[in-house]
Amino acid sequence: MPRINIGLTEEQRQGVINLLNQDLADAYLLLVKTKKYHWDVVGPQFRSLHQLWEEHYEKLTLNIDALAERVRALGGYPVGTMEGFLKIATLKEHAGDVPTATGMVANLVEDHEQVIRNLREHVDQSGEEFHDQGTADFLTGLMEEHEEMAWMLRSFIEGQALEPNGRQPAGETQTPVGV
Repeated sequence: MPRINIGLTEEQRQGVINLLNQDLADAYLLLVKTKKYHWDVVGPQFRSLHQLWEEHYEKLTLNIDALAERVRALGGYPVGTMEGFLKIATLKEHAGDVPTATGMVANLVEDHEQVIRNLREHVDQSGEEFHDQGTADFLTGLMEEHEEMAWMLRSFIEGQALEPNGRQPAGETQTPVGV
């Protein structure tokens, strides 16, 4: 195999590959959960959530491919088995659990927020510890996509009456998700 000479040491590349593989594992678990909820959702929100989750799992599929290709570009091999994903993922499965539509949304918000926290940390590690600004930039883009998906999901369960100026009516308070 030809030596990779892109301005990163073997140790730097391997450190970034390890981060990317963890992000890949989390993205794959999130994809599986999103698809499962897409199939299982019922109730008055069925159509809107079914469509939203289709959009999300299409984005996640593209991101998974991009993560795996970034690993290959750095000379590594992406994790590619469920066993491997489950070993290194920070997200957890909810096997056998079919929550309400709102419960599904809340679970996905928590997962996206965990992915965002991980990506934020991996952006810093990629740039500062491993001196790979390309991967830091790549991960920043992924983080922004997860922030948007989390916002859309959060908006679904935080829906409340607002005044025309965007403020909450007097006497109403909003409880943040995850609190």
